[in-house]
Amino acid sequence: MDASSNRRYSLICLILGLITFAVFYQVHGFKFITYDDPSYVYNNPDIQSGVTLESIKWAFATGWTGYWHPLTWLSYMLNWQLFGSNPAGYHIVNLIFHIINTLLLFIVLGQMTRSIWPSAFAAALFALHPLHVQSVTWVSELKDMLSTFFWVLTMWAYLRYVNKPGITRYFWVVIFLALGLMSKPMLVTLPFVLLLLDYWPLERFRRHTLLYLIGEKIPLFALSAASSVVTFLIQQSSMAVVSLNLLPLKFRIFNALVSYTGYIEKMFWPGRLAVFYPHPGRNISVMYAVISAGLLLAATVLVIRFGKNRRYLVTGWFWYIGTLVPVIGIVQVGIQGMADRYSYIPLTGLFIIIAWGVPDLLTKWRYKKIVLASLALLIVSTISITTYNQLRYWRNTLTLFQHAIDVTKDNFMAMNELAWYLAVDPKITAYNPRRAIQLAAEACKITHYIDIGNLDTLAVAYAAAGNFSKAIEIAEKALELYQSSDQETLKKELENRLALYKAGKPYIENEQ
Repeated sequence: MDASSNRRYSLICLILGLITFAVFYQVHGFKFITYDDPSYVYNNPDIQSGVTLESIKWAFATGWTGYWHPLTWLSYMLNWQLFGSNPAGYHIVNLIFHIINTLLLFIVLGQMTRSIWPSAFAAALFALHPLHVQSVTWVSELKDMLSTFFWVLTMWAYLRYVNKPGITRYFWVVIFLALGLMSKPMLVTLPFVLLLLDYWPLERFRRHTLLYLIGEKIPLFALSAASSVVTFLIQQSSMAVVSLNLLPLKFRIFNALVSYTGYIEKMFWPGRLAVFYPHPGRNISVMYAVISAGLLLAATVLVIRFGKNRRYLVTGWFWYIGTLVPVIGIVQVGIQGMADRYSYIPLTGLFIIIAWGVPDLLTKWRYKKIVLASLALLIVSTISITTYNQLRYWRNTLTLFQHAIDVTKDNFMAMNELAWYLAVDPKITAYNPRRAIQLAAEACKITHYIDIGNLDTLAVAYAAAGNFSKAIEIAEKALELYQSSDQETLKKELENRLALYKAGKPYIENEQ
């Protein structure tokens, strides 16, 4: 790049960084939340031991939380050494990574396409979109920030390899992909995305056959395949994978179709965002699934029809479709129907379509530059304000899960998490066992009194309210469900709590 281009890149990086920091900076005052953060940080003794030889061994050996992501564990250990139990540091680290990811994405897209302003706009959408609030703000989603950092570094290394092929440069592509996979297995689709980048903007299909380009990436596909197998085995062993008996394949496909269009809908109209969206299960609307399938098919046909002359359509659309595959729910892990955090990487494909497509549509407009600048300013301002407002719900567990209850239907997970928060720590201002009983009872009703976690929370709430006979009754019912379960650790926790109730004592978190 010449001196003029360097100055423009530097100026745009400065502006993107400052705007992103300004919009997200309020996170420095946010708390941990009770959903996953205890397992990842403040109730995890392996993390609190810091970076030691033993903790490093644990990070590479454990499948705790259902993932093999040793780099993420090591990052939490380092954070604990730096910040201890102060959540501010963890939030700022997430934000710093998000800003770095934004700037790297802008630079790599700019160098690949040689189109600085569309690249800047795509990066701005990535930086500021409300759907990315969950990934940036949730301490437990450091794995999103870290894995995306290596995702974009892999793209950068691949560009360097394409410009000047050589074993050393290819080695760095492999290394960055491996580091990304050790941060979060979401990167299993990255070799496929590199093929899309070969099509556009790198235009390598003009010089090489598809077979050559696939063969070139065999080591990358092998890494992705190994990561997929390890992840599946760990999730199966941790009982995170939902069996086909509980959720048949056709309902998974229906939900996947609805989710694909749902993320697009939320991209254009990011209202009613929540930390958790319950899976509709067998109650999913077949009509919505059919409509979604039709819309996706129509969009794909249009992309193929017009993609020959506008190749960014092919790359952007199949980037979106392909990168969602691991988390779209065909292999159902967990009980969520969809999740905002899953869109952190996939939406980049749609941002590319918007950033290059809108200028294409306005090619013949007389005042094209003025219109584009005005539109960009309007869009960036609107999503920045929306994101700033959405961030407020993440201040603490109370605001986050109350908001989720308000904007979703039958959200038993949000009810359960809020009930737990209100019942286990009498030192907090929000402590309210009676409200906790109401929430936990409603969660149990929605799940037909067969969810062990909901029953456990209801027992904790009754004990907090002083009704130990009811707490014992419900805890024993939950324990009966554990008799056929392999989750011995959770069973032991319930037995310990039951012993407290029988002794006339409530369960108080962090005092057991």
